[in-house]
Amino acid sequence: MVFGECTLEELDKLFNLKPSNQLPALLDWLKLGKKGAISRRERDYLSKLQAYLQDNVLNWNEQELVMHFIAPMFALVQFGYEHKFNLFAERAFGGKVEGIVMNGNPDGLVATGYRQPDKPYFCFQEYKKEKDPNGDPAGQALAAMLVAQELNEHRFPIYGCYIQGRMWFFMALQGKEYAISDSYIATQEHIFDILRILKVLKQMIIDRVLADEAANTV
Repeated sequence: MVFGECTLEELDKLFNLKPSNQLPALLDWLKLGKKGAISRRERDYLSKLQAYLQDNVLNWNEQELVMHFIAPMFALVQFGYEHKFNLFAERAFGGKVEGIVMNGNPDGLVATGYRQPDKPYFCFQEYKKEKDPNGDPAGQALAAMLVAQELNEHRFPIYGCYIQGRMWFFMALQGKEYAISDSYIATQEHIFDILRILKVLKQMIIDRVLADEAANTV
């Protein structure tokens, strides 16, 4: 199966998945994001990005959306920690889920490794322009998250995100359950919540990497 062809309906049936509105993994992540700090410099920069997005979001294609808005948002977070993990884009990635081979090139993923992705930890994104009738971005992101869950031996929740123009949706997968947040609209005050949530994600990845390192030295 190719990630880009997957839908939520298909994945639900194939793997007996259960959508949830109360998955603690997602609720806790978003709750922590509400408490994060935003500096004056970050707030000023986000306001400029937001104004640019408001003027152009209906016209940008996917690459323009990434170049002008999504990439600057990720640059503020600076995913990476002492060369232990990094944010990668369009890298080939795949594996088996319950005997079914699944693969693709996610728009973005955070994985261990510095120059090449090794073990995917948390975040997968599918980026779509505002008006896009093709594909199911939630299904595409969830498909990649299912493979990541297998590669990490179901030891912890897998987190993800998909983006449609101004709308950001955050996701979590644990076992057979997954949850998708309401939309965070980047042309509104939600833009500050989006940055907080991404910053919390980075710290969660750091904590996981350090925990794995500690366990391997015992």
